[in-house]
Amino acid sequence: MKRIAILLTGICFALTATAQTDTTKQEKYDTIRVGTMIIIKKGDGKSEDGDNNVTIYSRKKSYHKSNLTTNWLILDLGINRFHDKTDYSSSEVQDPTSGFAPGADEDWFKLRNGKSINVNIWFFMQELNVYKHVVNLKYGLGLELHNYSYSREIKYMTTPTKIILDTANSYTKSKIGADYLTIPFMLNFNFTPDRRHGFAVSVGMSAGYLYSSRQKTKTSEYGKQKTWDDFDLRPWKLAYIAELQLGWVKLYGSYATQSMYKKGLNQVPYNVGFRISN
Repeated sequence: MKRIAILLTGICFALTATAQTDTTKQEKYDTIRVGTMIIIKKGDGKSEDGDNNVTIYSRKKSYHKSNLTTNWLILDLGINRFHDKTDYSSSEVQDPTSGFAPGADEDWFKLRNGKSINVNIWFFMQELNVYKHVVNLKYGLGLELHNYSYSREIKYMTTPTKIILDTANSYTKSKIGADYLTIPFMLNFNFTPDRRHGFAVSVGMSAGYLYSSRQKTKTSEYGKQKTWDDFDLRPWKLAYIAELQLGWVKLYGSYATQSMYKKGLNQVPYNVGFRISN
């Protein structure tokens, strides 16, 4: 009888120890996700000291690009300039009857600061993955709008095209505008392909067709006037282009391969500015 009592007492102690061990193993966890932040609470607060263990950590959201991405309605805002390589002593410029700008010199074509503006509106640009999203082809379609605002009293004559300095009238505005339908084609190097706004460089060329050109003048005698003509501008514009992305900031630049005029003046246009896109 005494042995049975000892055996039963031992079994009770074993069951009690097992129950205590199981209780310590059965812990309660609460998990809350807020965006990329995860909060884990361990314990139910019913222990003698009433403590809970709370762990907070952030889970970085990965960015995965598709092999073909499209950006719609991109806007460029920049300034226009040109590299003047004209030989002003040549007969093609100075001849009184057939010259393009008789009496002209480099000072005639100085541009007004802050008034010679370039605005580009790209309908779309696509980026095609070539190698691990580090090397990509980039191309698109859009409009390039160029304004060249002169400091002097420049006047474009037509039939035939000729440029004169109209000192007889008081000019408050004299500018020429040239608009192109353009296709850019670039090779893009993305050095941070796992980030949406990282570091990238694009270089290539563009081909633009001149679909509109005009001169706007404003004088005290005649007010505002606008003349539509091609002014012997080249119908096609080929240019070297580049784009630099530094996080949220995007810069662009363009430099034409030749003069924007077919004859007379040898003025090679270029422009730089900011690109606004998603």
